Amino acid sequence: MNRVVVTGLGVCAALGKSIPEFAANLRKGDSAIGPITVIPTDALNTKIGAQVPDFDGSAYLDATKLALCDRSVQFALVASREAVGASGLDFRQGLGARTAAIIGCGVGGQATQDENYHRLYAENAKRLHPFTIPKLMVNASCSHVTMEHGITGPSFVVASACSSSNHAIGLAFQMVRAGMVEAAVTGGTESVFTYGTIKGWEALRVMAPDTCRPFSLNRKGMVLGEGAAILVLETRERAMARGAAVLAEIIGFGSTSDAGDIVLPAAEGAAGAMSACLADARLTPGEVDYVNAHGTGTAANDATETKALHMVFGDHAKKLAISSTKAMHGHTLGAAGAIELTATIIAMREGFIPPTANFTERDPQCDLDYVPNEARKMAMKVAVSNSFGFGGTNGSLVLRTV
Repeated sequence: MNRVVVTGLGVCAALGKSIPEFAANLRKGDSAIGPITVIPTDALNTKIGAQVPDFDGSAYLDATKLALCDRSVQFALVASREAVGASGLDFRQGLGARTAAIIGCGVGGQATQDENYHRLYAENAKRLHPFTIPKLMVNASCSHVTMEHGITGPSFVVASACSSSNHAIGLAFQMVRAGMVEAAVTGGTESVFTYGTIKGWEALRVMAPDTCRPFSLNRKGMVLGEGAAILVLETRERAMARGAAVLAEIIGFGSTSDAGDIVLPAAEGAAGAMSACLADARLTPGEVDYVNAHGTGTAANDATETKALHMVFGDHAKKLAISSTKAMHGHTLGAAGAIELTATIIAMREGFIPPTANFTERDPQCDLDYVPNEARKMAMKVAVSNSFGFGGTNGSLVLRTV
């Protein structure tokens, strides 16, 4: 079994359109949640979100390419360019056939779908653009990443709601570890700021009207975000042989299904995923220093995740540093796991715990150390990143510094 390391990171998210910008804002604890400006909100109850700031796809893609790429795909391409560039790998010299591209995405081209439905139902259009389907399909991001970088090995999208990119990265990790491929370009992307999509989320009654306050007593719900994060994985042997900068090592992955309710989380499922990833990594709970929590800011999720943490870590739970970075970059759904794993790698390398922004009064049901409001200087060797999604999908990854 190969050891698997991360040699490239790229991001295009509300906290920054590059790793340096994202890292600086993460350390500062700045929340990128603000008024939604990419669409009119007059007819929406939800007025806030975490948008990628001042994003213009034409600054990154030529007109022909741009016309084929939904906003979610544009984010993935921007992040993949940074990640692949940082890794120093060239997939067009033979390595591409031995590289996987696995991207997590919950819903795909929502902007494309919304625009075309409006043309059909509101404007009575008789025909749509011939590339409507290739532009909105959920696997478009992965396909464009393969074409961008010359990756001809296994490629597919994982769609498992808010666990999508944790599952994608976990599968990529397993493929590299097992020797099925030598490298992988993996992560997640999502963009959901459309009238129809937000109306759907409003109907669930889980949206906060003001901001995201994970684990706080007065939390009022989640706040949507958008963006992408991409990681380059390869065998440690290959990375060391070519003198690559190793950013972190992925040492375990765990995945479970609640098999219960379509929306309500189960502590047993979340605990099972965390326990499985620790077993995969051959770690004891006491060896973990930090948990990047799923932490959506909803009443059900935060209390359930806290219960699951107690179940897995026992007495050590009180010693863990825990935070939810969603209070800064929003809940990016299918991209959440990738953006949060990227945040975790940055924090491990720079020796700080990202804060849980907007934290106010402690909830008695959420009785752990959530690193409120300010980053904490702390060296760590082992960190877990959690993602739990609708449908009872759970995924946990564990990292080690190198």
